[in-house]
Amino acid sequence: MAATIEEGELRVDGVRAFYRRVPGEGTPAVYCHGNPTHGEDWLPFLERGAGPALAIDMPGWGRSDRPDPARFDYSMYGLSDFLDRCFDELGIERHKLVVHDWGSLALIGAQRRPQRVEKLVVINAVPLLPGYRWHWVAQLWRRKPIGEILNRTTTRASLDLLLRQATGDRKPMPTAFVEAIWNHWDRGTQDALLALYRHADPDRLARAGWALGELSCPSLVLWGDRDIYLPSRFARAYAGALPTAELEVVPRAGHWPWVDDDRVIGRVLHFLA
Repeated sequence: MAATIEEGELRVDGVRAFYRRVPGEGTPAVYCHGNPTHGEDWLPFLERGAGPALAIDMPGWGRSDRPDPARFDYSMYGLSDFLDRCFDELGIERHKLVVHDWGSLALIGAQRRPQRVEKLVVINAVPLLPGYRWHWVAQLWRRKPIGEILNRTTTRASLDLLLRQATGDRKPMPTAFVEAIWNHWDRGTQDALLALYRHADPDRLARAGWALGELSCPSLVLWGDRDIYLPSRFARAYAGALPTAELEVVPRAGHWPWVDDDRVIGRVLHFLA
């Protein structure tokens, strides 16, 4: 039977953040999404997990507010700090952490308070490590005004074509997955992601992982081996940086490996349990 998923909102510094939560006793699992998706990414995990669990839509994405970049800090550090304040507001201290893509911004705060992280799962996450160079889409986003033009001219059909790159076999993403992104693909999200990517120079990414070695909790690095955005060598790099990490490469899977291989969901839930 699927778990009961509650929906709620909180306000931090006047910014409304939407979240999904599975109630329960014990240490909560906190799921952190990337771009251009949002907390809906994690529904299969929330539905099948035993709880408690939480998935927050970051400001600029999903069903959360889209504050103007002129008054809100969409940098890696600004978003990480906002997420930490959400944890404090919700009373979340010790937790299990699952990050995907830009969900790795949660690792910035985790390095400051490593004693709070009971278990860690890193799935095809933006590398807070040396040696990464942005993929071609991100390179366009990082350039003015090319990024703005690209985002404003994106259509439902072009989004579908672009997401095919992210699958293991380059076939279309499930329609529901594409719709979940498209339904929230507005100017607020477009501006938020541009601000984030333009802050994230490769040297800043490397410095942001300054204390990954302090995360001594049991860790699982799980990576789709056909990710054209984040090559699997960074799975090995994350596993090398985390003291107790297990490394599992998912064959024939892309950037969202659980979309290509449903067994990934069970593997993550088993590890967290």
